[in-house]
Amino acid sequence: MREVAFSPVVVIPVYDHEHAIGAVVQGVLSAGLPCLLVDDGSHEGCAQALRALAAQHPGQVTLHRLEINQGKGGAMLAGFAQASQRGYSHVLQIDADGQHTTDDIPAFVALAQAHPEAVICGIPAYDASVPKARLYGRYATHIWVWINTLSLQIRDSMCGFRVYPLAPVNRLAAEETIGRRMDFDTEILVRLFWRGVQVISLPTRVTYPSDGVSHFDVWRDNMRISCMHTRLFFGMLPRAPRLLWRRLAGGVA
Repeated sequence: MREVAFSPVVVIPVYDHEHAIGAVVQGVLSAGLPCLLVDDGSHEGCAQALRALAAQHPGQVTLHRLEINQGKGGAMLAGFAQASQRGYSHVLQIDADGQHTTDDIPAFVALAQAHPEAVICGIPAYDASVPKARLYGRYATHIWVWINTLSLQIRDSMCGFRVYPLAPVNRLAAEETIGRRMDFDTEILVRLFWRGVQVISLPTRVTYPSDGVSHFDVWRDNMRISCMHTRLFFGMLPRAPRLLWRRLAGGVA
């Protein structure tokens, strides 16, 4: 089989982060990577800012607009499809609100190039800006992920700073349903792990957020995440023998 050249693109799902997105895009371009902005049905102020960014950086920044808000997962799935159509091999996902350190992009890309079949997933190193409820709530998800993978390999499934190999992601998206909102980051990682994709962790500094806008709905998104963990648990049960065998055989588990 012909080996596909390593060709990454940064995909940023954006919903009403017009005050932070310019600095994020500048950080991406400073890292020397092309950028695909997925406008997830933003209101006009943000939509106008995104059009201006694409116009200011032709050939470097591409804009794809979803007229109706799809949620973070829906925007990323649209971004994967656009990246595939443009011939990229990998997608680096980073949030639009400025919480991730774009200075770390070269480290993520270098690790992805060294391990092109793996997902490179950030492990947040938080500063004092992190909301304590969000911080402590993550631990419940960590425990569920370890249960649903029968492994400790996924050290943090909620960080939105990561690099995906597009080939296994496209197969997964074509064959299974993945959560389209705040359940997306964890669910896609667990389902890729089930399919034998290695997950490699990389620490990265995280702040909350530069423009003061968070789209996390405490009640709705926590309910979605709880339902996701339940789906994954019942999906894990028939896979348990294979997952345990991978651990015993010294595989990726």
